[in-house]
Amino acid sequence: MPLQGDYAPPDPASWVREQIEAWERSGGTDGTTLRDTGLPVVIVVNRGARSGLLRRTPLMRVEHAGSYLAVGSKGGAPKDPAWVANLRADAHVEVWDGPSRGDYMAREISADERAAWWERAVAAYPPYAEYQQRTARLIPLFVLEPA
Repeated sequence: MPLQGDYAPPDPASWVREQIEAWERSGGTDGTTLRDTGLPVVIVVNRGARSGLLRRTPLMRVEHAGSYLAVGSKGGAPKDPAWVANLRADAHVEVWDGPSRGDYMAREISADERAAWWERAVAAYPPYAEYQQRTARLIPLFVLEPA
């Protein structure tokens, strides 16, 4: 069942806001790549752990066998992105992949499963490897599986 509730305003960063607005305006035919790179992104919708509002986050598209990966890189910053706490509090998310929308459950991964998905992540977006080198924290990975 799709997430129900009010949406929080898009992230104040102009590129994030513009990406989400382009996706929503076009029904998923625009706003599907990271800026001008041509690399595909998905929009992950999750519920804010404190606010309860629905939050939309563009993330790199890392897909395998019908599941997606959410990479909590935040460009290698010392702290996790806010959405990591949201997924840990409520695993139900929506993934908007182009014009397709689906319900998914997020599951944080580790060990061998994490290693396999990390390889897929770096193949999809090579800067992830540099981001991990920039930070002392282990970048959290969540597999988003169809609900």
